[in-house]
Amino acid sequence: MLQINLGTRPFYNVRAVQVALGVVAALVIGLTLFNLVQTARLGVSQYSLGASASAAEVEAERLQAEAVRIRSQINAEELAVVADAAREANAIIDQRAFSWTELFAHFEATLPPDVRVTAVQPRLERNGDFVIAIGVEARRPEDLDAFIESLEDRGGFRDVLSIQEQTADSGLIAAVIQGTYLPPPRTATRAQGGGQ
Repeated sequence: MLQINLGTRPFYNVRAVQVALGVVAALVIGLTLFNLVQTARLGVSQYSLGASASAAEVEAERLQAEAVRIRSQINAEELAVVADAAREANAIIDQRAFSWTELFAHFEATLPPDVRVTAVQPRLERNGDFVIAIGVEARRPEDLDAFIESLEDRGGFRDVLSIQEQTADSGLIAAVIQGTYLPPPRTATRAQGGGQ
């Protein structure tokens, strides 16, 4: 019979255990190095962000001081003059965009046979509305009323009123009608080939 003493040397693969321990040790060392590199990188990034934040705060304080200095130098009267000039320039631009063709086409569509237009005077209000005074001559008051109603009913005017009426020696009624003109949107006017 064969006698083997198993207690003196256990039977297992020493080389496989050593390789497994080596792989685990290499993995731990690699992760440790990765963590050290990331920690160093984050520290440098935090330092640079702190420096740029400090520089931004200094720049913000400088700009606020500059704004206070500029505000103290602004003359309120000069600012009002500049604001009025800008408002006037915008009014001129809006009048340039005003379409006489659209306005007269609107008159043509709403004018009764016994009424004629003698004068047209547009005025741009501060709120941006075009108020138009229309001088007209009519044979009868009913014709004048029909013209006012058709201006509002067609949708191009609102708040149309006769602000002045008098009867001439010829029997014609000379009146001034005033109302707020609602021009069509500029994009629609361009698409239809309208304009000045």
